[in-house]
Amino acid sequence: MNIKKHIPNIATLGNFFCGTMAAVFAAEGSFKLTAILVILGVIFDFFDGFLARILNVSGELGKQLDSLADMVTSGVVPGVVMFSMFNNSTPIFNMENTDSMVWISLNIKWIQLFGLLLTLSAAYRLAKFNIDTKQTSSFIGLPTPAMSLFVVSLPLIADTTNENAIKEMIYNPLFLLSITLFLSYLMNSNLKLLSLKFKNYSVKEHLFEYLLILTSIVLILTLGILAIPLIISVYIVLSIVQNLVQKNL
Repeated sequence: MNIKKHIPNIATLGNFFCGTMAAVFAAEGSFKLTAILVILGVIFDFFDGFLARILNVSGELGKQLDSLADMVTSGVVPGVVMFSMFNNSTPIFNMENTDSMVWISLNIKWIQLFGLLLTLSAAYRLAKFNIDTKQTSSFIGLPTPAMSLFVVSLPLIADTTNENAIKEMIYNPLFLLSITLFLSYLMNSNLKLLSLKFKNYSVKEHLFEYLLILTSIVLILTLGILAIPLIISVYIVLSIVQNLVQKNL
């Protein structure tokens, strides 16, 4: 039995386990534990591919297993988190007069289902990724782990901030709906995005990747959990800039 070829799969199963536990905690509303497990899952997801390349043991089994694990950690979990956030969202209008109360709100039970659009969009993206041969040195569309990290950070930011305006904005159903639609679109768009799959360590060839890494470190050290959505935003902006630079070369 060749143990070496199963090492990346063990890391993938670690991602699968973290995603499964994260889904349980997300359903219970324990968003801090959810975020921790998603971050651990994303780390496992990075290392399974890294180990497969280093050990030169990549194969179809690992590819399919990786996709299934990602579907849980970066598909089901953010959908459940967004579902819960819609459920806890604040009404748009709350008007009261002496004769009657007029309650106009988007906080209707069925609006929670919009959160699961993230799960459906992630499934579609992962299915496309499995049959796409063009995403070897870069990603086309927002990777599901980036989407998942963005979503799971939102309730933590709302819970830790002292600014009521930020908390109200995050739990505004229109904001949640906009984020859901935007991320769902980005995942399945044709936008070319940076990949951290380094073929070499040349600064010239990987300038934007290094800029992303350095910016991410600075943001995390200075802003903590608030850095996550900003890092994803910087990731998208740097990718767009790189596309423009390459187009003009």
